[in-house]
Amino acid sequence: MSWLEYAHGCVHWPPAVDGPAPKRNMVIYGFHFSCLRWVAFATAAFAAPQPRSPSNGCDEVEMTPTDLLKQQLHPAPANLPCVHAVASPPSIPKISTDLCTLERLSPILTMPTISVNKYDLYKALGQNFTTQEFEDLCFEFGIELDEDTENDDRPIVNGVQEPPQLKIEIPANRYDMLCFEGIALMLNIFREKVAAPNYKVVEPKNPEASVITVAQDTSKIRPLVAGAILRNIKFTQESYDSFIGLQDKLHMNLARQRTLVAIGTHDLDTIEGPFTYEALPAKDIKFKPLNQTKEMDGEELMQFYESDKHLGRYLHIIKDSPVYPVIYDKNRTVCSLPPIINGDHSKITVNTKNVFIEMTATDATKLDIVCDMMVTMFSQYCSEPFTVEPVKIVSEHNGASRTTPTLAPRTIDVEIDYLNACTGLSETPEKMCQLLNKMAYIAKPSDKDSNLLSVSIPVTRADVLHQCDVMEDLAICYGYNNLPRSSPNKSATIGAPLMINKLADIVRTEAAMSGWSEVMPLILCSHDENFGWLNRKDDGKTAVKLANPKTAEYQVVRTSLVPGLLKTIRENKKHSVPIKIFESADVVFKDESLERKARNERHFAAAWYGKTSGFEVVHGLLDRVLLMLRTAFLTHDEGLKAGKSVDFKVVENPSKPDGYWIEEIDEATFFAGHAAAIYLRLGGKEARIGEFGILHPTVLEKFDLRYPVSTLEINLEVFL
Repeated sequence: MSWLEYAHGCVHWPPAVDGPAPKRNMVIYGFHFSCLRWVAFATAAFAAPQPRSPSNGCDEVEMTPTDLLKQQLHPAPANLPCVHAVASPPSIPKISTDLCTLERLSPILTMPTISVNKYDLYKALGQNFTTQEFEDLCFEFGIELDEDTENDDRPIVNGVQEPPQLKIEIPANRYDMLCFEGIALMLNIFREKVAAPNYKVVEPKNPEASVITVAQDTSKIRPLVAGAILRNIKFTQESYDSFIGLQDKLHMNLARQRTLVAIGTHDLDTIEGPFTYEALPAKDIKFKPLNQTKEMDGEELMQFYESDKHLGRYLHIIKDSPVYPVIYDKNRTVCSLPPIINGDHSKITVNTKNVFIEMTATDATKLDIVCDMMVTMFSQYCSEPFTVEPVKIVSEHNGASRTTPTLAPRTIDVEIDYLNACTGLSETPEKMCQLLNKMAYIAKPSDKDSNLLSVSIPVTRADVLHQCDVMEDLAICYGYNNLPRSSPNKSATIGAPLMINKLADIVRTEAAMSGWSEVMPLILCSHDENFGWLNRKDDGKTAVKLANPKTAEYQVVRTSLVPGLLKTIRENKKHSVPIKIFESADVVFKDESLERKARNERHFAAAWYGKTSGFEVVHGLLDRVLLMLRTAFLTHDEGLKAGKSVDFKVVENPSKPDGYWIEEIDEATFFAGHAAAIYLRLGGKEARIGEFGILHPTVLEKFDLRYPVSTLEINLEVFL
């Protein structure tokens, strides 16, 4: 899924000098939200006369710009609702967002909650827990008991009251605990009641029939397939329901609503291998869907399930494709039309003895995880527990073949010193190996290095990617409440804002108090916006360029704040003039002397847009800002005669007084005779720190602006 949602926004401008400001909406140029615990990224924070009330009765949340991160990925959709930005100078501006809208646009990735029969789980664990005891066990293991329905009014079915349920919240990455079987097994291993099972792939009963042949056209729709067989399985109603429930949970969670992986389960005794996985036109696929009595072709099936609340949401995955994926058995009986529905002919029941599982996918990694989860969780019900028959996948069109599943554990080396340092322990390798057994690992001291553990990760633990995951499990096995406690290092310091941020805040506050409104445009822009539209040339040594930009709007990292200000004005030029906006933020330059080959530089920029040039207004803002930075204005005679140099290098001149001065420049960005460079002398060191002036008409034309614009931009780094 796309991890960012964007929204346009509305703000109020500052009040007029002689009375309250009229309420005027202004589009924020780029405002977006992350869909994971929704993090709002600011693109504008404006001064405003009074707070804005909720427009639709939804709750509001406020945050300061220090809580906001500037990012930019894609253009903002125009149909998203407003976000209100309000502030009262000189206070720190605040952003107010509509929580109801955020819930709809940016769903929070919540942990799945699994409901299990309380008495059955306690029986599987071999102990009758009190609610508090089981809650403590869950806490120690790293899961959470969300609810115990023992004392609730439970429904009565066929004269029998439904047994109490335990609703357990499972981490989203623990796919092995999305069913009753996984929860019971992992808790028993954690309590050292049972050892981790040894999953085995056994020789198929009929190797020639345990084959899926893949047709070339499947690459157009869902190119990947896997299969497995659970032989001589014995279902109860509870385990059968759990089997179906695990499929649904995997479809919703890991498989992303069947878009990445789709699972089909079949009664192997009703079909005959070998199987073929093909992609055919919709009209050529005819079968009787699950629990239906009428045979349909692909087009009829799409129309039939279009209004179905459960299956209708999956139709879009293949509906517009010229071919639909389909799995046939040896006799051309349709097993399934993934990812929509299985055929009724091979449906499984509680009496099914042999289960054929097939999975189609667009993601190979998730396909393997889903296959492993399905067979490992329910192979315990086979006549020979924890055994699985593999299926051979043959792609004749490219000569590729493989066997699924492998059920082979992964082995990684973990540093003992790392485990001890992170947890504050001083355990021996042998003790660590013993502890890790409680989380289904098989660990032993490495033969290669005395500081390493060789850890075998079970196939059920797809969430383990790095030694930090093993370290976390070691802490769980040891008990977080048992970990040694220590005082922070005496050398630890209290966090404080960077000096450049404090300096920028001073400038921002002064600009806001002077009646200017702050904006925060995106830091990525097009190459033309950064250079050509400003009548500047790219020497190839200045701007950091994206290697593979997705759109022309995001090609380079800005080297000036001016393009962002002009784009903001362009999006709001329908409002009454004058428009006065500013920004204090970073620009980026190439710097081969640094390891990262680039450096950030904090700039301050402002733009005036109105029927008059506003040159004197921008000049006044410059004087005000530098006055608050305790920088005196120097006359031309007191300053350094710099001519028309554009050199930004520092020059030593201790005989001159400290301060700043301006000198006329002739640059293509500005109107001839209406631009000046800003020079600064501090501690005898002189440097050009910026420029201001009236923009050239060709610049205004490029940015689609009809009134004159005066801009100011200075480098704040030199004041530190």
